[in-house]
Amino acid sequence: MDIATIIGFILGAFFIIFSISMGGPLSWFFEYKSIMIVLGGTLCATMIHYPMNKFINSFRTVKHIIQVKQLSPTDIINKIIELANIARKEGLLALEEAAAQIDDDFLQKGVLLIVDGTDPELVRNILETELAFIEGRHKESQGIFETMATLAPAFGMIGTLIGLIQMLQQLEDPSTIGPAMGVALITTFYGTVLANFLFIPIAGKLKIRSSEEILLKEVMIEGLLSIQAGENPRIIEEKLKAFLAPGLRKNDEQEEEREIEGVGAEA
Repeated sequence: MDIATIIGFILGAFFIIFSISMGGPLSWFFEYKSIMIVLGGTLCATMIHYPMNKFINSFRTVKHIIQVKQLSPTDIINKIIELANIARKEGLLALEEAAAQIDDDFLQKGVLLIVDGTDPELVRNILETELAFIEGRHKESQGIFETMATLAPAFGMIGTLIGLIQMLQQLEDPSTIGPAMGVALITTFYGTVLANFLFIPIAGKLKIRSSEEILLKEVMIEGLLSIQAGENPRIIEEKLKAFLAPGLRKNDEQEEEREIEGVGAEA
């Protein structure tokens, strides 16, 4: 669970609503016609821009901004080292049994390719091709929310223009000018809030999630090819640690030191 996303949305909504309530009743900022223009127009224009299946799938990916189910890079490296030790002691064919216990489909597929004796270059090409398609699907979802972030302020301006036109048609009654102008500006407010508080942050968080997943899969590819080449597990570990940020490397080294100290104390 990504607590930062939850806190951001809750506090952001609180600050906006609280600031509005300090200046007057919240009912001033509720106008269903403006909501229909901005939200309805943005969604409909996005459906025109993208095929329906991609439009629907993009909303299914929203759950990933809160849910964090993927393994950490350290977990992946540890798993690959475990596989490397099995391959070194029992041979590559012994990895077939270990592959059945792997939860990640991408890593499992790579292990089975190695077990089948696939040429290393072909293994790399197959996995990198799949990785490219995964990244492409991620970019489609990000692009849809970026498109909505672009369209929402535009439809907010369209709603404002509609409100101004309707206001100019009623200039004979000066008492209607103030409320009509307020309704016109609320539409712009809706478009700006939707773009900057909802669509842009969602697209940004999906982009981060995508980069994290791509990094993990690159670690898997490098580790699997190293196993297939018969490299020493210790060398593989050091090679894969190059993918980690300095802070993660330091934490990993500290955990290893604690484990060594624990083994020494038991002895």
